[in-house]
Amino acid sequence: MTFVLKTFGSLQLVDRGGNVVSFPEKGLLLLAYLLTADQGSADRSTLARFLWGEADKGVALSTLRKVISRINARQAELGVALISLHGNLVSLERSSLSSDLLLPGKEADAEPLLRLEHVVRLMNQPFLGPVNCHSREFQRWLAERESSHIEILVHTLRAASGLARSRKESELLKNAAVILFQTEPKDPETLKMLIPIFQAEEEVELLRNHFEKRHNSILRGIAVRDGSVGNDGRSMHPAAPPKERLEAGLSLEAETTRLEIPRLVLLLPRNQSSRPEAGFLAASLVEDITIGFCAFNSLQVIAPHSVVQIGHHTETQKAFFERQRVNYILDTRISNVGDEVTLFAQLIFFDQNQILWAERFSLDHMELLKDRRAVARQIALSVSSEIERHEALREDLNPVAYHRYLVGRRHLARLTLPNLRRARKEMKAALSVSPDFAPALSSVARTYSKEWLLTARGDIELLKTAENSSRQAIEKRSDFADGYREFGVAKLLQGAFDESAEAMEVAENLAPHYADVIADYADTLVHCSLPAMALKKIERAIELNPLAPDTYFWTAAGANYALGEFEASLDYISQMADPSLADRLSAASCAMLGRQDKARVFVRRFREANPDFDVDKWLSSVPSKEQWHKDLYREGLKKAGF
Repeated sequence: MTFVLKTFGSLQLVDRGGNVVSFPEKGLLLLAYLLTADQGSADRSTLARFLWGEADKGVALSTLRKVISRINARQAELGVALISLHGNLVSLERSSLSSDLLLPGKEADAEPLLRLEHVVRLMNQPFLGPVNCHSREFQRWLAERESSHIEILVHTLRAASGLARSRKESELLKNAAVILFQTEPKDPETLKMLIPIFQAEEEVELLRNHFEKRHNSILRGIAVRDGSVGNDGRSMHPAAPPKERLEAGLSLEAETTRLEIPRLVLLLPRNQSSRPEAGFLAASLVEDITIGFCAFNSLQVIAPHSVVQIGHHTETQKAFFERQRVNYILDTRISNVGDEVTLFAQLIFFDQNQILWAERFSLDHMELLKDRRAVARQIALSVSSEIERHEALREDLNPVAYHRYLVGRRHLARLTLPNLRRARKEMKAALSVSPDFAPALSSVARTYSKEWLLTARGDIELLKTAENSSRQAIEKRSDFADGYREFGVAKLLQGAFDESAEAMEVAENLAPHYADVIADYADTLVHCSLPAMALKKIERAIELNPLAPDTYFWTAAGANYALGEFEASLDYISQMADPSLADRLSAASCAMLGRQDKARVFVRRFREANPDFDVDKWLSSVPSKEQWHKDLYREGLKKAGF
């Protein structure tokens, strides 16, 4: 009798009649693993690491023996041999078991549309569903399987893309493309393939409306913890998404942006005027415009931090623009026109070095808000008519409040306690003039959460104040990504992992190109003990902000460490401008690789600056959802000599 292992939707064994057969969960995972293993076999140590990790090899091997014993007993009851033992090897009896696993080459000869229908039906369900396995080997295998599924979908969709002849077949192509949006495809050729699929079926507008409805439903689902709601009747806190959606860490709305859409870089202004402070404010203005554009799916914007780095290396700008596939450049400079200091801006079509538009704006701070709108309007009209609604932002903002906000933002660029307090003072001054100014409220929240991190005193009131300020920002503007971002940070530092991840998901949905939001989301996923998902997020943030700040690489290093990729962790740390910030993680990674001499160098350097550091005390204050995650970090730190 042949049994079938179902892996999509939920992990279960069924008989020929489709009836679910009781079987140990670890046994089902073992069967799934062996179906993907070379020759359908693996040694006991490999299977023990896959199921339980490396915390205690003796215990893991002993537990594996018990699981195999239970499997043998169940096989005897069913009258079938699904696995067999050959010394140290555990082997799959393929003649007794089939599965719905998507494997390269499997059914490759099937008619493309029928094959695509089969793949789409499976991938519309979560792979494995909720299973109780958290080892690094399992996570690595799971990531490999999901990556393989996407490759199979891409190849199958490419083969079927020109074959649709009926409405049903066209709908199948669209459904397959939507799944690709959900899974963050990287291949530009794949994205090019998707465009004609939608255009051929005149589905572009329908799809856009679909995503807009999904986006609005998220906003309607925001709930206020204490029962209060915003002035528009919307609640403040995001309704919890399904667990599998949270764990996938992927946003359907955000993935529409991966089509071939223009990339824009707004260069920071060169100051050719007699007033140094003009450059200070103009840089903040251009950065604010940049972040504003991050909210729109019709345009990708290079993140401000990378723009700063580009500005310092003008000789490499052209190569950078080509490498990052930049289409449009907003070049700016500050100069004197009579007694007035102005900002001159020109929009350049990079592919043909063609100036599409140019304008000059006053830098009198009372005119900043108006000029920001004018610059944003002209760029929007030149690049994409779809983002004209950008002008609806901050309609009633007092320009004095906006000026104080820009000044405060500059203080937030370098995180020291004096700078945090200067920034807080400016933001509060802005709020005294314009109490409903959401960006200032979210920035106040950031000053308190960063102060909590810098002081390391565990003052819960700082986090509560940050949480309350971010709540107010959300209440004032329920479509403002930074409000949810700061709410998520405050909740994360309080150990509220699910609430933090939910808020970060909404923030990313609202600003799918805002690299800093995506990076903070990735950091949250690391602390939620979902490192594979975190790594995808931080790689996306680095893609949007290729000359990224150290915190991006630090987050990527932490995600790799949790995945057991210690070499990759060290590689990311080496890309930091100041790698000493991550000396603890460097020491742990080296120790796990057996490089004790190198690990001791990092320990010694860290101890010089932090002589009272205690591993257990520190780990007790670091938010990590799963105990294995803390245990892995403790293991590396202890091996390093802390």
